[in-house]
Amino acid sequence: ANQFENIEDDVKLFEIQELFLNSISAVESVISVQMIVMHHLEGLVCLICLFLHLCSDIEAQYSLTRAQRVRAAMFPETLVEGETVLTAQSNPDQPTNVQRLAEPSQLLKTAIIHLINYQDDAELATRAVPELTKLLADEDQAALIVNQLTRKEASRRVLMQSPQMVSAVVRAMQNTGDLETARCAASVLHSLSHQREGLLAIFKSGGIPALVRMLSSPMESVMFYAITTLHNLLLHQEGAKMAVRLADGLQRMVPLLKKNNPKFLAITTDCLQLLSYGNQESKLIILANGGPEGLVFIMRNYNYEKLLWTTSRVLKVLSVCPSNKPAIVDAGGMQALGQHLSGSSQRLTQNCLWTLRNLSDAATKQEGLDGLLQILVSQLGSDDVNMLTCATGILSNLTCNNARNKALVTQSGGVEALIHAVLRAGEKEDVAEPAVCALRHLTSRHPDAELAQNAVRLHYGIPAITKLLGQPHYWPVVKATVGLIRNLALCPVNQAPLRESGTIPRLVNLLLKAHQETQRHGSGAQQTYQDGVRMEEIVEGCTGALHILARDPINRGEIASMQTIPLFVQLLYSYVENIKRVSAGVLCELALDKQCAEMIDAEGASAPLMELLHSPNEGIATYAAAVLFRISEDKSSDYRKRVSVELTHSLFKHDPAAWEMVNIFIQKSDSTLAHSQISAHYY
Repeated sequence: ANQFENIEDDVKLFEIQELFLNSISAVESVISVQMIVMHHLEGLVCLICLFLHLCSDIEAQYSLTRAQRVRAAMFPETLVEGETVLTAQSNPDQPTNVQRLAEPSQLLKTAIIHLINYQDDAELATRAVPELTKLLADEDQAALIVNQLTRKEASRRVLMQSPQMVSAVVRAMQNTGDLETARCAASVLHSLSHQREGLLAIFKSGGIPALVRMLSSPMESVMFYAITTLHNLLLHQEGAKMAVRLADGLQRMVPLLKKNNPKFLAITTDCLQLLSYGNQESKLIILANGGPEGLVFIMRNYNYEKLLWTTSRVLKVLSVCPSNKPAIVDAGGMQALGQHLSGSSQRLTQNCLWTLRNLSDAATKQEGLDGLLQILVSQLGSDDVNMLTCATGILSNLTCNNARNKALVTQSGGVEALIHAVLRAGEKEDVAEPAVCALRHLTSRHPDAELAQNAVRLHYGIPAITKLLGQPHYWPVVKATVGLIRNLALCPVNQAPLRESGTIPRLVNLLLKAHQETQRHGSGAQQTYQDGVRMEEIVEGCTGALHILARDPINRGEIASMQTIPLFVQLLYSYVENIKRVSAGVLCELALDKQCAEMIDAEGASAPLMELLHSPNEGIATYAAAVLFRISEDKSSDYRKRVSVELTHSLFKHDPAAWEMVNIFIQKSDSTLAHSQISAHYY
């Protein structure tokens, strides 16, 4: 038992020892961890102390360089070369406040400096003006000093606010015999002319006559200052234009066109445009001094765009003057202006086109326009309305009564281009009217007229042209279209297409409307106008077109079926000779049909036709004779004998050969003779 008790005691002792040793190990572990933590804490504290120290140094450095950064932003010129300033910018895309203030600060500093200098200049000029005003009368050097003062804005304003000073400068310029003094004085006025206050001061001091005289100076710079100052006055000073005219400025400016400085010439020509626009007397003065020749020379020989543009503006103004127009044409203006229609400058091209359009009615007999005509035909394809208006207008005028131009335009594809222009014109009368007029000219009285008549049909122009006769009526277009249809009908192949497009009823409706207008305003010498067109011209044109269309038997029947014969007989009484002629002509064609001849006779046409036998117009008398013989074919022999006697004693008593021709004419029922004697007055 004791032995067992000793063993148990040993086991308990061992357990106690193990527990003690484990407790010691735990305590040692905790102490070890604490030692590690303490070690790291000490390192962290050291790092924190180092960071705080560095931050303190950076803050101190920023504090030291803040003034430098502001100084660098506002006064960069104060930095020592090579010195760098620490920046506070952390993001390159985000400037600092100081950087954002840098540019406004510089502007403010510059403004303050200028203000200080301006005040100094103004004070200096204010003190100097009274003395300089006195010296200008005697000392040539005074003009040089004043010229230097005008280079500063402040002193320049002081000078222009002194009427005495400006007057003294003007007197010095015109009275001095020293060219350098004249140059300085002209330079002073030129500097003052850039402000309205200066322009007014020059104007009130009588500077314009003095400047005009300086245009004859032998020194180029004086002339340049003078013309530039006058140009500024003409642009901005009220009353300057009249003052320049009264000072004979135009007489001095026109000879300057012979100079060879393009920039000087550009200013001079612009002055001429400002003076001549809206003033007929100025245009005549330019003409009297050889202006058209000088201007055309510039257009022909220079390539400076601004000069060409200003010169074309003068020519455009002069081109509406009846006196200048032929002078420009004779000087070769059409050819010179035509040189610039294919250039890159739109404004120059437009001015040249409008000028050519104004001149073209005076250039119908001008030679050497082949190149211009071809360019104009090519420009008919333009989508620019102004260009199309001008091109058609020029072609209309240049092809009027000029067989060579008509043939050239026809051969250059002008007919097709004009038809396309008509189609694109739509309701634009400014394009449609001249285009149709040009087609009317191309289809008549030149060797290629028949080619043009066929070309209109082949390019599907007849329906488009007939459409122009419809409502609403713009009478200038209607008048041109009626004449064109008359010419197209001269080609037998066109008769059927014209009929199929509804031309005949439209012509008859127009004829009735125009005749009603003339009747509504009474008979006699008083004529009726619509859109500037005499209704008598529409009556004449429609009747003449129906006359040519009546050559076709089918057309003849359609015309008669529309109850037109009573109207044609009534028109034989018209006071307008041409209306009598075309009325007798259409009755002559209709009388080829026996039924129509009876209708003509039934309307009482014999009496007026007998009267027309005595007409001095050979065409009227011939038509009247032919109609009388045709309607007398079924009459008694006594009636035919009476007609023969009347013809013998009144119409052909002085011309037996003509009587024989009428007999042949009647026997063959052919109106060729009559047609060959038709006057081309209207067409």
